[in-house]
Amino acid sequence: METTNLTQKEQNIVYISSYTAKGDMQNLEKALNKALDDKLTIYETKEILVQMYAYCGFPRCLNALTTLMRVTDERSANNNYDEYGVEPTELPSDSNKLDIGTAIQTKLVGTHVTGRLFEFEPAIDKYLKEHLFADIFSRGVLSYEEREIATIAALSSLSDVEPQLKAHIQIAQNIGVPQSKIDDILKITEYNTFKNIIFERGNKNDAYAQYFVGQSYLKMLNSEGMNIANVTFEPGCRNNWHIHHKGGQILMVIQGRGYYQEWGKPARELHAGDVVNIPAEVKHWHGAAKDSWFVHVAIEVPTKSGFTEWLEPVDNNDYNELK
Repeated sequence: METTNLTQKEQNIVYISSYTAKGDMQNLEKALNKALDDKLTIYETKEILVQMYAYCGFPRCLNALTTLMRVTDERSANNNYDEYGVEPTELPSDSNKLDIGTAIQTKLVGTHVTGRLFEFEPAIDKYLKEHLFADIFSRGVLSYEEREIATIAALSSLSDVEPQLKAHIQIAQNIGVPQSKIDDILKITEYNTFKNIIFERGNKNDAYAQYFVGQSYLKMLNSEGMNIANVTFEPGCRNNWHIHHKGGQILMVIQGRGYYQEWGKPARELHAGDVVNIPAEVKHWHGAAKDSWFVHVAIEVPTKSGFTEWLEPVDNNDYNELK
């Protein structure tokens, strides 16, 4: 799959991490060969797989390393001599791993990590700091950004680990990985339901399907006094032009990349954290970019006898011109 946001190296990291987490050794073998063809070094490739044991366990990590060993043996036999690159570094034996791991974890998360879970079982807090963040993350070879890309790829390839996926998406954003790259990771790993990290996705928005191009999903969060809904758009999905009469609407973008446009004005690109205040009586539309899922919370401004007037679909040519 080609993407426009991840570098070639980052794409290779994603594929390797995802296939390792899924236990798909057949596709992992192909991904490893491609990565080495693309000049990923042997030490970089090893480092991705070593890190994977922290997220998907020793069995799949060992299977993946065995696959890499076979791949490198076959490539050498075929006179493909791959570069080893920079060797990882181990911490000195007298290192204070707890302090080192705490410092790295705090830098990545953006704050000192505490919580009832770590009070309930202090050993896991110690292992996370001393082993994951000190022993593994301090080895070099891969940058922190590349390690988080690998982690998101692995976690989004596993089931029932959304809290951990959410945490690492936040870490990635904190250290500068843009949302566009995170979206591409989720597409590559076929995290195809694009599970909402904050609110549930909800059901298919069948009641309003006639007013949308593409598939949307609706989860009502509140209907007492003020209607608040979580709306998810598949890539390319957008609603028709429409007008909120007598009362406006506020959009709070939660995930992905999309657009908001008022009639006669250029479209505004939207990302997580953006807020759109839509006045009453303004003709507009909003929805996902062609290559990204898009999630926003829609808050209706309370008003008496307000209603929405649905109009024509957005012109396909105009929409396709958006980047």
